[in-house]
Amino acid sequence: MKLFFIGAGPGDPELLTLKGKRLLEQADIVIYAGSLIPRDVLKYAKPGVPTYNSATMTLEDMTAVYQTNLDKPGIMARLHSGDPCLYGSLQEQADWCDKNGMGYEVVPGVSSFSASAATLKQEFTMPGVTQTVILTRHANRTPVPERERLSALSKINASMVIFLSVQDIEDVARELLVGYGPETPVTVVQRASWKDEKIVQGSLGDIAGKVMAEKIDRTALIIVGDALRKQFERSRLYSPDFSHTFRKAKVQ
Repeated sequence: MKLFFIGAGPGDPELLTLKGKRLLEQADIVIYAGSLIPRDVLKYAKPGVPTYNSATMTLEDMTAVYQTNLDKPGIMARLHSGDPCLYGSLQEQADWCDKNGMGYEVVPGVSSFSASAATLKQEFTMPGVTQTVILTRHANRTPVPERERLSALSKINASMVIFLSVQDIEDVARELLVGYGPETPVTVVQRASWKDEKIVQGSLGDIAGKVMAEKIDRTALIIVGDALRKQFERSRLYSPDFSHTFRKAKVQ
C-alpha cells in the first residue's frame, strides 16, 4: 500500500487541492487529524472505508496501521491540517516509511496562515514596510531554540505569524514588546476559513485582554507587524518606469 501525506487545508473543504481530493476519493484507508479537520472534508472519501482519528493516536498507533497494511494493495490517505510541512509531525512518520520500505508521497496544502491572509484581504510583504514573513511559535510544552525566542525574532520587525500559542497570549505579547512597539497592530484569527471563524484586532498593548475576553485559547494564529496597517509604497513590479523581461519601461 502506498501512503499519501495530504495537506487538507485550513478547514474549508473547498480549499483542499484537486490532487488531495482525488487521492482522498481513491483511498482505501483514511487517517485524519480529527480535532483540526472538519468532517465535511471526509465526505470525499469512499463510503465505508476504514477511518482513523489521529487525535486519539500516538505515533506508534499510526505506524501500527502503516505496518498492518504495508504489503496490501491500494493507497492510504493521511490527512494533515493545513500544509504537512508546518507543525504536522510529518518527518517522524516519513522516517518510519523510509526505514520500513513503505512508499509515500507528500501532497502540499493551503496553510492556515494563507487562509488568514485571505480572510483579512491582507498581504504580509509590502514595499517599504517588510519583505520578510516569520512563521514561528511560542516556547511552551514544546521548546524552541533560544535564538528563536519571540523576544529575539521581534527585533527583526518583520511580519510574524505565530502558531500554537494563543493560549499564552499574555506571554507572547510581553516577549514581542522587546522588539515591536506597543502600538504595533496585531490580529488573531481563530479557525481561519471555518464557518465559525473569529477575528480579533488590536495592538500589542491591548491584544491579550481582547483575546481573553473572547475566550480564544486554541486553533488560532497571532499575526503581528506593521504590514497590517496597509500603509506602503507602490510596488516597483507594476511601476511604468520599471522594466523587466516581459515589459519595457515607459518613457515619462
